[in-house]
Amino acid sequence: MIGGRSGGVCVHRRLRDRLQALVVCVICATVFCWATAAPNLAWRSLDALNAGLPPGVRVYAGEDPKLPLRAWYVSVARGEDSGRVEVLVSDDPADRRETVSSFAADTGACVVINGGYFTMERTPARHAGLLVVDGVIEEPATRSAVRNDLRYPTARAALGLTPTGFDIAWATSREGSLQAWSAPPPHRQGSPAELDPGTSTPWNVEDALGGGPALVSKGRVRVTTNEEVFFGTAIPYTHPRTAAGVTAAGTLLLLLVDGRQKESRGVRLEELAAIMVDLGAEEALNLDGGGSSSLVVQGQLLNNPAGRGEEREVMTALGVFCD
Repeated sequence: MIGGRSGGVCVHRRLRDRLQALVVCVICATVFCWATAAPNLAWRSLDALNAGLPPGVRVYAGEDPKLPLRAWYVSVARGEDSGRVEVLVSDDPADRRETVSSFAADTGACVVINGGYFTMERTPARHAGLLVVDGVIEEPATRSAVRNDLRYPTARAALGLTPTGFDIAWATSREGSLQAWSAPPPHRQGSPAELDPGTSTPWNVEDALGGGPALVSKGRVRVTTNEEVFFGTAIPYTHPRTAAGVTAAGTLLLLLVDGRQKESRGVRLEELAAIMVDLGAEEALNLDGGGSSSLVVQGQLLNNPAGRGEEREVMTALGVFCD
């Protein structure tokens, strides 16, 4: 009887060990399945356009016909032989929005790409998130978001411009000052968290453009959809995309992926992040996308916005000046 029980215990333990091993295998397989590889976009230099740009500003196009995907990116190096980057805000008196082509024509910027989120249903438009121009906070950072009657304090990703370079941070604003955070609050859906006041530092930037979520942190894919409270929105789905990133050398990357058309399906945030890592980004964030995604270089619209062939009017943009 005792021997029988002992044998049963041994069988039970062997079965338990095998089940535990199986669970580990399943978890590992799941992790690798979710690891997103960058599409093979076979980037090529657009020499005809680059011939008219400073050496520090280069434009590239890429395509993966198997997915299918079409994309473009602009690299803006630091230095005197490069371009000057500014946050552009529409001054249209009627609705405070205009096309990216209009931004380029009005300002003379050699490269213009659409910027941050804005309220499409409001006239005049209002920026949705942090907007800083010439050191003045035009629109404060979003302080919190409500989902299912729960309030989540927010620190969303933003691109900052300084006289010496570019920075991407989880940012907040309060009483005329900006703070950069080492990490956003560790929110989970249905479980709000708090900002840790000991993890912020003053963020000294001249221009800033809020977006989100962050895509890349310390050279690795880190899409902070939950932490920045973008769950419960359509933002994580497959869309045309605009993103900005910064390399270890301080080069600014401006990326656009077409979508909602036969030639290019668009990408999920994880795919967008993988492309940014493949391009060498140390930090990167998602900007306004969908029908807003437009890229103009030397007066030429490079992409086909949302497959419609016409540009949406937007409130903000990033302009590269090559004078």
